[in-house]
Amino acid sequence: MIEQTPASHRDALTLPLIACGAASLIHHVHNAIYLADYPGMPAWITPVFVYAAWLGAASLGIVGYLLRRRGFGLPGLIACAAYACYGLDGLAHYRLAPVSRHTLAMNLTIWLEVGAALALLTAVARTGMREFASRRR
Repeated sequence: MIEQTPASHRDALTLPLIACGAASLIHHVHNAIYLADYPGMPAWITPVFVYAAWLGAASLGIVGYLLRRRGFGLPGLIACAAYACYGLDGLAHYRLAPVSRHTLAMNLTIWLEVGAALALLTAVARTGMREFASRRR
């Protein structure tokens, strides 16, 4: 049975999804262009790999959005949450080198993506809680 997702709950995720996608794109483009300057990056990571990673992750966010638009609320929320968690992975740069070894632009793009991912994850959690509460009534 198709689980209906209220339009207001779908719309509550639209802006955070777009913001997360844009922030992630900015970070990935910066990463690809300045890959050789990012401290501690493994040699096997290439600009093409960086762009492919963004495309794969963005696809997950798009799938989540489309699932929700088509009435598959929970699977859509799970996909959106997974996409948000990918955005938090930008913090892995700091496992390779401390904040001080990254340029201001590197740190800004990393934190822009992380902030947008946290906003999306918050929106997913709020939406999920509202939908769960409305089903219990």
